[in-house]
Amino acid sequence: SDCYIKTLTTTFQGQNPSWRFRSTSATERALQYQAGQKIHGFTVKEVVAVPDLFLTAVKLTHDNTGAQYLHAARDDKNNLFSVQLRTTPMDNTGVPHILEHTVLCGSEKYPCRDPFFKMLNRSLSTFMNAFTASDFTMYPFSTQNGKDFQNLLSVYLDAVFFPCLRELDFWQEGWRLENENPTDPTSPLVFKGVVFNEMKGAFSDNERVYAQHLQNKLYPDHTYGVVSGGEPLAIPDLSWKQLKHFHATHYHPSNARFFTYGDLPLEQHLKQIQEEALSKFERTEPDTAVPNQPHWDRPREDHVTCSPDAMAPDAAKQNTLCMSYLLGDITDTFEGFTLSLLSSLMISGPNSPFYKTLIEPKIGTDFSSVVGYDGSTKEASFSIGLQGMAEEDTEKVKQIIVQTIDEIIANGFEEERIEALLHKIEIQMKHQSTSFGLSLASYIASCWNHDGDPVQLLKISDSVAQFRKALKDNPRFLQEKVLHYFKDNTHRLTLSMSPDEAYLEKQVKAEQEKLQKKVQALSESDKKDIYEKGNSSASLGCSGICLMVLSPSDICVPVQYCEQPTNGMVYFRAMCSLNTLPEDLKLYVPLFCSVITKMGCGGLDYRQQAQQMELKTGGMSISTSVNPDYSNMDMYEQGVLLSSSCLERNLPDMFHLWSDIFNSPHFDDEERLRVLVMMSAQELANGISYSGHMYAMTRAARSLTPIGELQETFGGMEQVKFMKRIAEMPDLTQVLRTLPRIKRHILNPLNMRCAVNATPQKMSDATGQLDNFMSNVASNKKDRKPVRSDITERPLDPLAAPGSGPSRKLITEPNFKPCQMKTFFPMPFPINFVSECIRTVPFTHEDYASLNILSRMMTAKYLHGEIREKGGAYGGGARVGGGLFTFYSYRDPNSLQTLSTFRKSVDWVRSGQFTQQDIDEAKLSVFSAVDSPVAPSNKGMGRFLSGITDELKQAHRERLFAVTDKSLVDVAGRYLGIGQRTCGVAILGPENDTIKKDPSWVVK
Repeated sequence: SDCYIKTLTTTFQGQNPSWRFRSTSATERALQYQAGQKIHGFTVKEVVAVPDLFLTAVKLTHDNTGAQYLHAARDDKNNLFSVQLRTTPMDNTGVPHILEHTVLCGSEKYPCRDPFFKMLNRSLSTFMNAFTASDFTMYPFSTQNGKDFQNLLSVYLDAVFFPCLRELDFWQEGWRLENENPTDPTSPLVFKGVVFNEMKGAFSDNERVYAQHLQNKLYPDHTYGVVSGGEPLAIPDLSWKQLKHFHATHYHPSNARFFTYGDLPLEQHLKQIQEEALSKFERTEPDTAVPNQPHWDRPREDHVTCSPDAMAPDAAKQNTLCMSYLLGDITDTFEGFTLSLLSSLMISGPNSPFYKTLIEPKIGTDFSSVVGYDGSTKEASFSIGLQGMAEEDTEKVKQIIVQTIDEIIANGFEEERIEALLHKIEIQMKHQSTSFGLSLASYIASCWNHDGDPVQLLKISDSVAQFRKALKDNPRFLQEKVLHYFKDNTHRLTLSMSPDEAYLEKQVKAEQEKLQKKVQALSESDKKDIYEKGNSSASLGCSGICLMVLSPSDICVPVQYCEQPTNGMVYFRAMCSLNTLPEDLKLYVPLFCSVITKMGCGGLDYRQQAQQMELKTGGMSISTSVNPDYSNMDMYEQGVLLSSSCLERNLPDMFHLWSDIFNSPHFDDEERLRVLVMMSAQELANGISYSGHMYAMTRAARSLTPIGELQETFGGMEQVKFMKRIAEMPDLTQVLRTLPRIKRHILNPLNMRCAVNATPQKMSDATGQLDNFMSNVASNKKDRKPVRSDITERPLDPLAAPGSGPSRKLITEPNFKPCQMKTFFPMPFPINFVSECIRTVPFTHEDYASLNILSRMMTAKYLHGEIREKGGAYGGGARVGGGLFTFYSYRDPNSLQTLSTFRKSVDWVRSGQFTQQDIDEAKLSVFSAVDSPVAPSNKGMGRFLSGITDELKQAHRERLFAVTDKSLVDVAGRYLGIGQRTCGVAILGPENDTIKKDPSWVVK
């Protein structure tokens, strides 16, 4: 066989029933806790119902270590855990960032290499990641499965509190000196390391450069004055010893805040956290608190440079200027709420004051990269400015900012704008998302990190009510805030940035100087040691206890890997089942397929998406795919097929694009959709004159098999007419609302099976990227039951046990009744497209081979001469497939006469008016198709789509060899003869009075 099958063991396992109390909801159970109650080493401090968010908050403290804990009980199966630690670096080495990477490289209990990434494809996680902020590091995960939650919690606790922190991991993730060619000790030494290169990339972004400088210069006196992620040229100053010391002082339960969310019981979480982690620690007093920034007595100005942007709209306008103000402490919940609202009123939307004074005059291209309220630091800030402006406009922009603040103080804000903003907050509170727990964890992180009350932060209605009262009591409430925080605030930084033509050259020179200094300090022994270490990284394997993996149960995510000489290309396909899709959405599926890759996704609009596809892939498409079963004509697979290809080096980019299409397709641009609808409808209409025979064959097959009916819906005249109706609709809002409904059913990992074709050398990379992709789209895993109950799973290998390969989920149609139907479509053509389809047998039936040979022989020896040479049609013939024997003519001046020719061809066969040479030529023709070369990109795809294995193909070959003149006459009589056949007929052509007067025809 050309390919082998690997079935991923990532499966869903039912929740432990002992964890479920069906009598009450999660929120009601949590309300039963009482302040002072002791649970597994924790003491309950507060229990608060938060009806706004449909949850109950339970605050606890760990008795021995002082670790803080917040549980948000909510009736949501997507349970989340996070642990965050206050990490306050005092230099630019990026120690918290490198530590975040390194703790995930193995731990005491799970010492294998990169357990974090291994768990991505060993669990049902809907989210797994880690974040380094300016002053904290967070490790969150979410999953819908109870056992999976326990597994992941075990891995996360061990990684955070008991990491291996091997020197080799520090070199890999942080920085190291290594020979440019690791196998050549004479090659020059260079800096390497994951974080080192990550931050070099980050600081090649001018917006990131500006934002980092702005924070460092507005808060210069403590941890915000340094780069927590690491300044590239400072990273090599970090030692392995310093890394371990930072972990010992910062990664301690006394410095930790635990958060859990969802419907799993709190007691189980507390028990596991206590037993596996906290019971092994004593309380410390970590010195990680962030002091307030001393306030300046006068405003400051500063200037930084950046790299010129070759893609800037105007090369002469690449300057940025921004004024940034230090505000209040974020632990004052109401003040933070007020300032956040105030910020939106000042800058958001075309009706805001700063939009009118800065954007509409077109002084710059957009607001500065940092704009508005920022509550991510202990004391918040507000920034306003422009980018894409000319240097000579600097003073003008400063004056506009000051004048606009004066105008706001004088005039305030329209009441309607305030109400609109409060309405938006209300909508946001009511909006349900699949990652609500993660959103909550992120929302409370900064305030809680500085000992603010996270529960108070969740009481959004209280803040809204307090805000309304403040406005009612004092109509100038907001204007006085502007006066205090902006007009009278002396802690204001005005930061400008301009391009420097020599910027990159200076960066390179600085790195070379740093490198030279490091290398000069090395002895020959050190260099030899570096060379030996560079070659040792591959030897670190897995030892000790293996990671957990859920046992096979209800769900299997199957993948077919096919190693091929693909010349540096990787080909990816995925079949997504339609078995859960409601019938009323079926007609929309082809439209969905045509627009889903063309409307933008993630952070890309449709133009950017198209450019990225062109830059990073050989194309990405989604199309309908209806595949008959090889042994039962009333069974078939219905789905959509994802197809894409890329160069090996672009694998991550290709799967990132797919992830964005799955996770965040754009369905909000009606005008873009209208353009695509018009194009699609026009393309379908134009296609009839070129492919009318295909439309005729599709329509003729409609009444003969269940698959024929679906193919007419997806790709027949029914679809053409449907798209015409859509194109004529004045309002496409209803269509826009339909697309996400379809997406939820189709782009669902639980309904997928995948195929990858790549070189043997790159198959492991492809496997890893596919596993990452499946993890990234895990949030789409909806427990959607099929709308049909008659689903049969058939493995690709007919001899294998069920579930042993990428099973096709086949729909059965036990009640389908084939019937005769004749359909005529009057068209503005001078010619006809004619087809007659007859129901016969599936691929594995013993008569299929004879019918296959028969169709070739009839085409070459009879139909071609009668339809083309005598009848004047451009073409005509017969073919076999999908359980049907199909006659057709193409651009045919005749219609009913051609139908008569089809019948006469059967009589010709039954009379035996053919020779052994005719049979042999037909066999050669069939074999040339059966054994035609298959490109490396398509190896295994026949098997993947149809389930037809090499063994089935070989059996078919042997039956083809065995076909005789007698068997041809026999099948012609039994299946194609008058009185024996069940047929469908369709004609597309000019007006025909004879047909219209015949009541046996349906005229469309």
